[in-house]
Amino acid sequence: MDLRLYDTLSGEKRVFAPIDADNVRMYVCGPTVYDFAHIGNARPVIVFDLLFRMLRYIYGPDQVTYVRNITDVDDKINDRATRDFPGLPLNEAIRKVTEKTLVQFHADVDALGALRPTFEPRATDFVLPRADGKTDMVTLIKELIARGHAYEAGGEVLFDTQSMPDYGRLSGRKLDEQQAGARIAVDAHKKHPTDFVLWKQSSADEPGWESPWGRGRPGWHIECSAMSAAYLGDVFDIHGGGLDLIFPHHENEIAQSRCAHGTQAMANYWMHNGFLQVEGEKMSKSTGNFVTIRELLNDWPGEVVRLNMLKTHYRSPMDWTLKGMEESAKTLDDWYWVAADDRGGHPSTKVMEALSDDLNTPQTIAALHGLRNLAAAGDDKARGKFAASLRMLGFLNESAADWSARKQQSSGIDAARIDALIADRTAARARKDFKESDRIRDELAAMGVTIKDSKDGTTWEIAR
Repeated sequence: MDLRLYDTLSGEKRVFAPIDADNVRMYVCGPTVYDFAHIGNARPVIVFDLLFRMLRYIYGPDQVTYVRNITDVDDKINDRATRDFPGLPLNEAIRKVTEKTLVQFHADVDALGALRPTFEPRATDFVLPRADGKTDMVTLIKELIARGHAYEAGGEVLFDTQSMPDYGRLSGRKLDEQQAGARIAVDAHKKHPTDFVLWKQSSADEPGWESPWGRGRPGWHIECSAMSAAYLGDVFDIHGGGLDLIFPHHENEIAQSRCAHGTQAMANYWMHNGFLQVEGEKMSKSTGNFVTIRELLNDWPGEVVRLNMLKTHYRSPMDWTLKGMEESAKTLDDWYWVAADDRGGHPSTKVMEALSDDLNTPQTIAALHGLRNLAAAGDDKARGKFAASLRMLGFLNESAADWSARKQQSSGIDAARIDALIADRTAARARKDFKESDRIRDELAAMGVTIKDSKDGTTWEIAR
């Protein structure tokens, strides 16, 4: 079956055809590591992890290269570094801040069931020319100047957007429509208001690197152009990120990369996940609904967060709710019970067909429910496909027993007491004392315990 992906640049679903099937290449914009990652950051992590898994399944794990960068130079990072390490030179201080927050980020996304990318480059390691010859920011900027696409003005190096006839294709913004409302005082040194910074000067109390244009630091957009080219080449298969990055970040990445390398494309497929709200409102610290991944993981297993994210198609807006989390938790409890640690089989054809249609996870989950019902009815072949499909999606990362035990521990339930009551109920049912059996069932329900009877006996779980 063909893998079809929605390409933002063309505005349509297209059959995915890699440049080289033996070296499928994907780049996704990663986090700015200055604090705990929030739930909005989790969406691209989970979405593109799912795509990474799909590509590995189709082409082979050794034939897919996934790069997700780390932005470790940024004004927010600078502020944090100055606050936390006032005695250190800022270049050293920002490294200390970002090393700590990167460890936090890795712990969070590991808990979400996300595979580590093939490469995870730090922006600060790609500012200056490198001993290994990989693409760097200063060399890219010099190439843009030499090709007539960048200029020095006002102490900065700027990209000349008028030098690129089709600038704005990704976002649909034309240059002549962006003149209105320009802040002339701010943009006086620019040839056009949309020209953007490639290199800016650094003051003594800002991080900086020595360059042909003085001590300074790179603009945000040039970072990803350098790091993607360093590992994936001048043109690669897929570039992903959040919808909010289309303009200006991805638009400017395309401009820099194409003009520096003299290519007609930077990536052949541009994919963007939709926005996320919390309980119907835009997430904001000022409204008190700002939720970090770490806070969620304090209350829920990572797989619950992952499932809740995947219930909505990645391109659709998503409303994150407590009710949704509770439903996802119950679903996973049931899936673990039905899968019963089955290690056989291959992913279901229906599951793969749904995923191959632009990662249609709602349809995928519907297919999983159908498999679940067959498996629960005793179809061992369906159980194998069900479990294999779940593992391919990043679930079933622990045994059913460990999953159940963790729930019991977090709930404070006395497992021995529950097992004793279930044994009493089983005995009551055996002697046909259904009144006593029902009484015990009701007592367990009052304790928050759900019981399930099958031909193999009775199991129980904590109702959320």
